[in-house]
Amino acid sequence: MSAEIVLIIVGAALILIAIVDSIKINDSSLGLMDLKLKIPLAIIGFILIIYGGYSIGTVMMPGQIEQVAEGNKLQVELPVKKVQIISPVEGDSVKCRILTMGVYPESHDKDIWVLLKPSDNKYYPQSDYTNTSFKRNGEWQVITRFGGDQGESYDIIAYETDSLTSQFFSATIQSWKDALSYPGLELEEIPNGAVEVDRITVSLKENCRGVF
Repeated sequence: MSAEIVLIIVGAALILIAIVDSIKINDSSLGLMDLKLKIPLAIIGFILIIYGGYSIGTVMMPGQIEQVAEGNKLQVELPVKKVQIISPVEGDSVKCRILTMGVYPESHDKDIWVLLKPSDNKYYPQSDYTNTSFKRNGEWQVITRFGGDQGESYDIIAYETDSLTSQFFSATIQSWKDALSYPGLELEEIPNGAVEVDRITVSLKENCRGVF
């Protein structure tokens, strides 16, 4: 049970106690508390409910409020001829949560996924709340989350995928979230429907271990 739900339950209990103690039965109330105590008790209960409800709403709001940093950006030659990463750029020093951005040709009709490869040589599919990278008007982007030590090197790899591979990555991410464990994928676990189209190497500007 989350702390927010506990706050709501406690707040409701305080209000209920104040109300029950004031209810008259046979023209008399329980009278366990003075009126000067009942009113503050009810106010505290109300505040706890409001705060708990607000906190739940904040935690559960969609990913567009997630704060992300942006790295340096490549100048793109037009017309775009291939799927590529344009931000961050090769050799960038990045924060724990960044927006990886890229471009794709007008005729491109496959999904685009970003996978991170840290020093453990495993692969970690990245997604926001749409799972696949968001594509629009020749540009794509996805929230990318790092979990390593300051100075650690990461490969950011862009793949284009078919629908079955997209389903595999989405299901993998969901199973990791459900288990609260992110073991990564071995190279041989990545389906053949994933084709690498671009890769850059960056390093972490700060310690990101345990941040997410």
